[in-house]
Amino acid sequence: MENYIYGKNAVVETLLNSPERINKVIIQKGIGLDNRLKKIVNLCKDCSVVYNFGDLKGFLNENGEKVNLQGVVAYVSPVPYKDFQEFLDENKSGEYRKIIVLDGISDPHNFGAIIRTAAAGGYDAIIIGQRRCCPINATVEKISSGAVNKVPIIKVNSLNSAIQKLKENDWWIIALDVHTEDNYLNIDYKNMNFALVFGSEGDGITKTILNLSDYKVKLPTQFESLNVSCCCAVIVYETLRQINYT
Repeated sequence: MENYIYGKNAVVETLLNSPERINKVIIQKGIGLDNRLKKIVNLCKDCSVVYNFGDLKGFLNENGEKVNLQGVVAYVSPVPYKDFQEFLDENKSGEYRKIIVLDGISDPHNFGAIIRTAAAGGYDAIIIGQRRCCPINATVEKISSGAVNKVPIIKVNSLNSAIQKLKENDWWIIALDVHTEDNYLNIDYKNMNFALVFGSEGDGITKTILNLSDYKVKLPTQFESLNVSCCCAVIVYETLRQINYT
């Protein structure tokens, strides 16, 4: 089956930010057009994207499960990955940059939520590994509400090598580790390039990457653990609070 995305927000954001990815949009025939669906029709016209009305009953997610399509599906080309070296070489006029590194995130809902948080927080990129990571699929695009079109995503062959390269280019590596004693609030996130590293839902960050990290932090909780996408949102907004308001 061709690549496709579904959901009103995901389709709107793709039309706004990456219309060249969309080959065709299908809207459920017989459905009443609310404001979002009307916006999709208008954006298709503005972007010269083909759209029509059809039956969406046969669409399933990547696991063969029925999903809430919200009345719209778009056939798309895959999300293009950004080149790691190109990202390192970019000149941001001396501004400090901030990124997220994902070590083995396998749940598409977590991946999509993290992408959405990164976009909302104005993060400069997300780095994922070639292995042990969820691909960018229809569920990821839906959960991210189209944010995959706003945040550059970099796929590297080796996360270990990429982190070492970041360190060589004056980046500070901050890893979330439930076994450490250091509170995430005690880090000064200002005046430096930094990468927040989050590990897999079950095993956390690999030992090698933990050893490469400059800081290891945790969120103090009264429960065993928090969902990784929730942890990401909490830390991201603490970084923004410090950078923008202190």
